[in-house]
Amino acid sequence: MTRKIPQQSFGSLRVHPPPCLTGQRIGVMGGSFNPPHAGHRIAAEAAMKRLGLDQLWWLITPGNPLKSRDGLSAVNGRMDLVRQFAVGPKMKVTGFERELGTNYTAATLAFLKHRHPGVRFVWIMGADNLASFDRWQHWRSIADIMPIAVVDRPGWRLRGLSSPAALALSRWRLPESEARSLVDKKPPAWTLLTIRLSDLSSTALRNAATPAAAVTS
Repeated sequence: MTRKIPQQSFGSLRVHPPPCLTGQRIGVMGGSFNPPHAGHRIAAEAAMKRLGLDQLWWLITPGNPLKSRDGLSAVNGRMDLVRQFAVGPKMKVTGFERELGTNYTAATLAFLKHRHPGVRFVWIMGADNLASFDRWQHWRSIADIMPIAVVDRPGWRLRGLSSPAALALSRWRLPESEARSLVDKKPPAWTLLTIRLSDLSSTALRNAATPAAAVTS
């Protein structure tokens, strides 16, 4: 099932993910966070607790290959905003994908496993991303690299679970009651986490912040 992924700067000292130790349980929650909001914090805190993580990394990406970059703020600015929500010593904010030179999740996760083979990583994404996961580059390889925790999102649970990727990976889905053991599972392995839902969305917040004159011009 594993597919070859281009190795981008795997040995480069220019790439600086947060410090970590062998044996730690670390969640990687990637996204553009343009802007971040309380819903992201709810998802991060729920994942920390339900998965029994030592750290959770908010990975601010240069951009989503499946979305337009129109209106996308600079990485450093988004990192500053995320720090308002990533509260506590276990929450780490990083933009190392920019140093790695990729915005493709498969390359990023392969890099992390190569750099830190003794760390137990888990990829964290929303149910909305699960719905389109089969469109991601090397999506099957992503499932082979790390266990995946899918966080519920308003209106996306059923669409996510009925998506092509979810159906293809259905045999490796863990019951939610076993979520804490997910990080210790050999991939592919995934589960869906039911959390307190927030109707906030980055798109809605961006639209609300757009002056009416700019919309009509």
